[in-house]
Amino acid sequence: MWKHYVIVETVEELVERLAKQTGETRIIAGGTDLMVEIRNGKWTGLDTVLDISRLRGFDRITRDGEGWIHIGALVTHNDVLRSEIIREYAFPLLQACAQVASPQLRNRGTVAGNLITASPANDTIPPLMALDARLVLRSVGGTRVIPLRDFYVGLRKTVLQADEFVAEIQFQGMGEGQIGCFRKNALRRAQAISVLNCCAVLTMDAGKIRQAAITLGSVAPTVIHAGSAEDYLRGKSLDQHVIAQAAKLAAGDAAPISDVRASDKYRGYMLQVLVGQALSGLMDGSVFASVPAKMPTLDSKQGFAEHPAQGWDGQVIRTTINGQEYLIPDYSDATLMSLIRDRVGLTGTKTGCEEGECGACTVHLDGKAVVSCLIPAGRAHNAVITTIEGIAPGTELHPVQQAFIDHAAVQCGYCTPGFVMSAVKLLEEIPHPDRESIQQGISGNLCRCTGYYKIIQAIESASQEMEA
Repeated sequence: MWKHYVIVETVEELVERLAKQTGETRIIAGGTDLMVEIRNGKWTGLDTVLDISRLRGFDRITRDGEGWIHIGALVTHNDVLRSEIIREYAFPLLQACAQVASPQLRNRGTVAGNLITASPANDTIPPLMALDARLVLRSVGGTRVIPLRDFYVGLRKTVLQADEFVAEIQFQGMGEGQIGCFRKNALRRAQAISVLNCCAVLTMDAGKIRQAAITLGSVAPTVIHAGSAEDYLRGKSLDQHVIAQAAKLAAGDAAPISDVRASDKYRGYMLQVLVGQALSGLMDGSVFASVPAKMPTLDSKQGFAEHPAQGWDGQVIRTTINGQEYLIPDYSDATLMSLIRDRVGLTGTKTGCEEGECGACTVHLDGKAVVSCLIPAGRAHNAVITTIEGIAPGTELHPVQQAFIDHAAVQCGYCTPGFVMSAVKLLEEIPHPDRESIQQGISGNLCRCTGYYKIIQAIESASQEMEA
């Protein structure tokens, strides 16, 4: 998969290694895109992977005295969902992150990585472009700041140089009189790439639109502004006629294609619907009920080792699994899933899709529920991991496991360990979840047998049992 796996602890080391790279080098933070690409053979000549997932200080969201919001390079989508700053000052970004993939993938995938991947279907690009965000790029030669609108030069192409990394995302938070909405059309409610998406950010003044930004995703090689619709909206008040005309103009600004997810005609039609829904949500205020006050993130915020690279020689992985320390040689170029199953022999973690879509391989990594098929084995070094075999002491069953038995929430059983691992973390985070929270918490786990009813009942029962 790769020749060298480097655990990077400091920015200084990162920019030095980027400047001196001699072979194909890739940075990995979440890895939710890169690991799939590697598995599919895109990076056959990959020399070095630089793991920056445990760089200190880059997982923060802050707001300065001038109203600028700063999102660090390692801020995940779930970090955004927990942020009161984003909820108050960048609600469209909160909406977008809430619809990215699943809780397990949101625990790994970063907002910066979503921007760098540069797919026009990526959900965080439209809201950040509508908010006129800019990126701080760093290299050994210094820092440069690039507006997000200038970052993309084509389909999956950016101006990021080989010796640079995205250190921070910056934008002016929404102020008084500003409202915004993100909308997404996909083939299912979770774990789905956008067929198309859009974001509308309006600046209102005495009931009229003083400024409008409408951005469209997956309808052109890059995310674009609907310039005609933006021009039309200025100076007008929102009503059904204005919304219908703006949506029609926005659809005319797009140039959609046909692909495996939808035809160009479908995208053209649905774009008009989607923009209309976004503007209607802003007119009647319903947009603010679109994201629950507490969304499951399956993360106990345990943290990670202070010096993750300590003792790392690129060969021997030292890790703690279910409370036991392991020294595992010659396995740095595999996945965490194969490390757990093939070398440690804990086969409760199941091999499924190997693309992060089924959740069968869910484990807890430094307190977060994650899919182990998309995590490099080297990330296990100096990490604390819990598998299905370690969620209860000795031969006892965890209340969630017992509830799955009591409610016959098991048929073939292949997906069950992943469901249990997600449910355990959900109940740690939200001891008394309602049915919607349970559905959101297990949205990253797929079952082809049960129909989910028994699984949901088991989790509800486990919640009551754990309280008692």
